[in-house]
Amino acid sequence: MVNKRVPDWLNSSLWSSPGPQQSSVQSPSPSLTPLNDDDSTNRSTRSATKSSVATVNAVKAEFPVERPSAPTRHVATRAKQEIRDPLSSSSNNYHSDDDNGSSASSTTTSASAAAVAAAISSAEDISRQAQLCQELSRKIINMGEVRRLASQGIPDGAGIRATVWKLLLGYLPAEKALWPTELAKKRSQYKNFKEELLMNPSEITRKLEKSVILDDEGTAIDDKGALPRSEITQGDHPLSLGKNSIWNQFFQDTEIIEQIDRDVKRTHPDLHFFSGDTPFAKSNQDSLRNILIVFAKLNPGIRYVQGMNELLAPLFYVFRNDPNEENAASAEADTFFCFVELLSGFRDHFCQQLDNSVVGIRSTITKLSQFLKEHDEELWRHLEMTTKVNPQFYAFRWITLLLTQEFNFPDSLLIWDTLLSDPEGPLETLLRVCCAMLIIVRRRLLGGDFTSNLKLLQNYPSTNISHLLYVANKLRVKSAG
Repeated sequence: MVNKRVPDWLNSSLWSSPGPQQSSVQSPSPSLTPLNDDDSTNRSTRSATKSSVATVNAVKAEFPVERPSAPTRHVATRAKQEIRDPLSSSSNNYHSDDDNGSSASSTTTSASAAAVAAAISSAEDISRQAQLCQELSRKIINMGEVRRLASQGIPDGAGIRATVWKLLLGYLPAEKALWPTELAKKRSQYKNFKEELLMNPSEITRKLEKSVILDDEGTAIDDKGALPRSEITQGDHPLSLGKNSIWNQFFQDTEIIEQIDRDVKRTHPDLHFFSGDTPFAKSNQDSLRNILIVFAKLNPGIRYVQGMNELLAPLFYVFRNDPNEENAASAEADTFFCFVELLSGFRDHFCQQLDNSVVGIRSTITKLSQFLKEHDEELWRHLEMTTKVNPQFYAFRWITLLLTQEFNFPDSLLIWDTLLSDPEGPLETLLRVCCAMLIIVRRRLLGGDFTSNLKLLQNYPSTNISHLLYVANKLRVKSAG
């Protein structure tokens, strides 16, 4: 059997060398290509940057989101690699996997080319931010254009990512004049959900059946204390085991709530936004907990499944850090509805009864396997036939958690920009990104056995996210062709 030749774009030295220092808000540029480091390029880069900055300044006045002081954030480090806060100004280095054709002798040349690429990418970020601001200032937003721009990565600043994600998830309508009304309605609805679903059974009983007592003069007065025993119905008694008993339901919910509490406390322990003893971190944990409990009670068919907290975290983080104080204060409500919308496309993956159905997680993993076979049969055969690495061993987590555990937090936000931008839903794009992850480390996989390959895929190496999304985009083009 003749093996297909690996395309040249995959092994470009630009992606294989240690990346240049770059801002933590660096966005992926799938169309980026190596450039020569000459004076004309530098002049054109500076010119493009100045022009883009001017455009940003011109449209910022029209963009409705102001930028007050953002909440205090603290970022800790992981054992695997440094975690960068995408809203901070600190710089860090990317290091892609050495599997993309790197060598010690080409480090200087590659670094030089990468430095030019970084400058061009920075100019592109500024330009894309200006274009997104311009689109968000329109009365009727062109969602096609917003999706196109967002798919390349959303530059941080001025609350752009928070607004764009709400648009991409259908939480905000395209007609801008409807935003205030829609937001007020949804936030009020969530408030009602919390009042009804997070209430203790005693409070529910008291609210539904206020006892009426006559005073000495025969006037009816409301008694807000405990109900008289004679007025407690069988279904409302704490020892009732009836299916319709609110107390029986409460005790069943308690088990789920305990699981939610455990998972919330384990959410991104390396980020002080989610973890720690500060009032800010505890407040954020409470919001995650509230959202998951309300979701579980409103969706009894699914309830809560371990891992949902990981899908919730990026949404809440982005919305809570919106520079607009009103939006940040309502982040819990906004996150709830966006979480529901996001999960609607993946809810079958969390339903164990559907695991073996055409919409279940195993079917989706099979699609990934077929996708890899279509694009790289040699790698597919080595993984699944020679080394017997079942894709379920690694892809289950990749797919169900939308890659939130495979990359550091800010890089996962860039991947989500691309996933959420797909007009047909994020699943197809997710499978392309997963396939690209396999292709990028193909040399190490082809040279590995069962143990080494499984370890590699369950602990995916640090990689250049720009290159990853570039490869995924190439797979889209090839599939379309």
